[in-house]
Amino acid sequence: MSEPVIHTRIWDETPDPRSPFLGRSVRLYGYDYYGELLGQARWIDMLWLLLTGDAPTADQAALLERLAVALANPGPRDPSVHAAMCGGIGGSRPAASLMAALAVASGDHGGAGELRRAMQAWQHGADTASTLAGALADLADEGGIWPGFSPLTRDTARPVLQCLEILCASPLANCLVTLREAHTGLSATAGLGLSLLGVAAATCVDLDLSPEQGEALFLLLRLPGTLAHALEQSGKSHKQFPFFTLSERYEPEAAR
Repeated sequence: MSEPVIHTRIWDETPDPRSPFLGRSVRLYGYDYYGELLGQARWIDMLWLLLTGDAPTADQAALLERLAVALANPGPRDPSVHAAMCGGIGGSRPAASLMAALAVASGDHGGAGELRRAMQAWQHGADTASTLAGALADLADEGGIWPGFSPLTRDTARPVLQCLEILCASPLANCLVTLREAHTGLSATAGLGLSLLGVAAATCVDLDLSPEQGEALFLLLRLPGTLAHALEQSGKSHKQFPFFTLSERYEPEAAR
């Protein structure tokens, strides 16, 4: 009976002669995991290596690290974080709160599915502002909302513009620079403010990631803040849950 073979180009393990359940040496995409990467590679380096199979350049690592910081905590207003907070205050274990957050964050409205559409628009229409507007409009949702723009406001939040400006400092910033120059006109045409998700989509395209890689990365990078908010609520009474007041709800012009 032949031994089972694991087919993966990611992981290569040399068995220890003392036991088939022990590895003597481990290589990740050809790198000695514990003898070469551990102690030298940063978390961002490892993340890029796992996603792409190659070590990042200094510019790629720097841009990805800035994006990771920008996305690390979506804040309690974000529906996925809110879901995790509900899990925490309800007594759920961290795994359950994270699964709740991932389920919400994977959606097509404000989630990874929307980021995927925004990346596709950038990949097909990033030549000029007008072609980008057309590509974004073609990939709008059933309500006509462009991917990467917020359905809650006509204005772009200051933190979004701050993130955009900082990310534009990268030598890899092509789509990002176009977005910085065109976001005012795009927002006016869409009737919506640019969202941080839109900035993240342009960053992922500048990093030459596929929509699938960008979608997965978006979900992963938001988890630290999500977990922190869930843990903060853990052990509290439901009466202490930080609900928002009705005055913070957005009302469309037509409904006023």
